[in-house]
Amino acid sequence: MSHRPRLTPVGAVVVGLSVLIVTGVTAGGAFLATRDDPSADRPRAPRTSLADVRDLTAPIAPPKARAEPTSFTSPAASPAGASAPLTAPRLIAIARGAVSPESLARIAASKDVRKVTLADAGAIRFSTATLNLLAVDPAEYRTWAPKAVAEEPEVWNALARGEFVAESKTAAQYLLRLGGEYEAGGGSRLRVAASAPFGLPGVDGLVAKETGRVLGLRPGVAVLVNTSAGKEAAVGARVKKLLGPDAQIVPIGRAARPTPAPAAPTSRPLVAAAKPGSYLVGRPGSYLDLYKLAAAQVCPGLSWTVLAAIGQVESGHGRNNGPSSAGALGPMQFMPATWKAYGVDGDGDGKSDIWSPYDAVPSAARYLCANGAGLGGAKLRSAVYRYNHSWDYVDKVLRIADAYAHAYS
Repeated sequence: MSHRPRLTPVGAVVVGLSVLIVTGVTAGGAFLATRDDPSADRPRAPRTSLADVRDLTAPIAPPKARAEPTSFTSPAASPAGASAPLTAPRLIAIARGAVSPESLARIAASKDVRKVTLADAGAIRFSTATLNLLAVDPAEYRTWAPKAVAEEPEVWNALARGEFVAESKTAAQYLLRLGGEYEAGGGSRLRVAASAPFGLPGVDGLVAKETGRVLGLRPGVAVLVNTSAGKEAAVGARVKKLLGPDAQIVPIGRAARPTPAPAAPTSRPLVAAAKPGSYLVGRPGSYLDLYKLAAAQVCPGLSWTVLAAIGQVESGHGRNNGPSSAGALGPMQFMPATWKAYGVDGDGDGKSDIWSPYDAVPSAARYLCANGAGLGGAKLRSAVYRYNHSWDYVDKVLRIADAYAHAYS
């Protein structure tokens, strides 16, 4: 495909954090084996009768009010978050295991330590390279970023949406396409929503903690420490003593100071962000139009009939939105953790609502496309299988999709 980045394995190119993070994550079993479709060539079951498919032209009923939260936005996007006092990290400490609250408190109380924060960390396979990521709380970490980055809302909104913000040097080195989705191990994919100069040695980018958990990053192993300039070595030695001899200490020092924005108005922006609206479908009047728009807008190559079939099987096109016995929610029956990684704002109202068909249907298209559904054939079957781990489910969805293709041809 033309969108695949020209990446090469990192190997010895990335030093510093990479050795310890790769060792830690691999030991923790973060990488998941992908599974090929063993039934891709088996015959399909008989076609579903046209009488068994539901009408798609009826008006979409508005979603019922729910007590559960319906949006996934970052508190850091508020003006108050942007104007909070900034803290320059002076060193990163990577521990072998999760840093306990007691150990973190002892580090915070150490001589010359002004402030600390904890992050998840690890190495993931990203397309054909290995990248080191930190997983952070966007609202909390925003105050640790360089000023120009902290003042860029798209960075923090992207993290809150479950997307990847690459370090600027990493994005340039590997020609990452802003807005592109890349394989991230275990069948997962990450959208590169923006790039920014965080200035953290050995760190190739940030994700939110929820996304980090999906990717298998190790919780609570990275400690960022603020101290006075020139105190990094002494503070690092004390932190290493508290965390143990296996801890890795990486000074940041003056490299963490904010990079001034270029003065020339025609120069490239410090923070680069993908263009918004790639998942926007608006508020069409019927599920038929919604499925067609979502497939065409979000995943070219995916037939709208597959989305319609999943919508029928999962909720009867919004007639039974759950929660299911497994905890799935909304007209496309997303699990909350999956929604945090793939949920989008499809109607442009500023929130991603798991109960809204205008958000749920394009989110389902995004999830399917991330797993190869737009390629058709065995890839489509595998993507539908990932939606619901049952080959009987796959056969049922594709039978109904076939019936919709005949009913609305």
